[in-house]
Amino acid sequence: MNIPAIHTKWNANLYDDKHSFVFRYGEDLVDILNPQAGERILDIGCGTGYLTSVISAAGATVVGIDTSVEMISKAKAQYPELEFKVQSASEFYFDQHFNAIFSNAVLHWVLQKEMAIDCMYRNLKKSGRLVLEFGGKQNVAKIITALQNSLIKYGYSENAAIQLWYFPSVSEYTGLLEKRGFRVTYAAHFNRETKLEDTKNSIKDWIKMFGSAFLKGIDNAVVENILTDVQETLQPTHFRNGEWFADYKRLRIIAIK
Repeated sequence: MNIPAIHTKWNANLYDDKHSFVFRYGEDLVDILNPQAGERILDIGCGTGYLTSVISAAGATVVGIDTSVEMISKAKAQYPELEFKVQSASEFYFDQHFNAIFSNAVLHWVLQKEMAIDCMYRNLKKSGRLVLEFGGKQNVAKIITALQNSLIKYGYSENAAIQLWYFPSVSEYTGLLEKRGFRVTYAAHFNRETKLEDTKNSIKDWIKMFGSAFLKGIDNAVVENILTDVQETLQPTHFRNGEWFADYKRLRIIAIK
């Protein structure tokens, strides 16, 4: 089934300023990737290029791709020595294949998951490896539920019903990989409660950054009311000792072609 893409317009500066936890948490995933000098590696959903540069520092040749023109523009400005391209995770192709494909906090945005898996398989060399981490089953479920309830309360049921993310279970995603021909060597689903940066408007900023598609077509004044409603709803569960947290659940997978 083809699911129409819902595009999120990315604010690259806000991403680096208040949501750097996305790529900072990915540093240990680079350790698992263990890039080697001389390897050719693809970074899917590279964002503003931080992890791409970390991989490159090991001596690997790295290509970063992202669908966001804003993210790629900033990545090129920050790391002009590296190669970045505006390409989709479900529709990319390279003549020269890769020793490894790396992706951090991206694949839950890809609703056409079988197409993405097919692209990864076709662009890997034989015995090449995948190292992936993204949102797993029930990721940010409490934030999503609070936002959907608020949208419905304010009369925006259609907005509340959009499918923006894909948060699979371990068995679901590993099954898709195995069906395509990958051998999964490691898979884990784990809680990773994540501290947000802004102590005052963290939930509001998180939704503006990652869930703006839910608010499309809504008057700015109403949007502010909805965001305030969501943040107040979540305060008892997501605010402790002066700090806000998001209920992240991650899926980490290693597979071989």
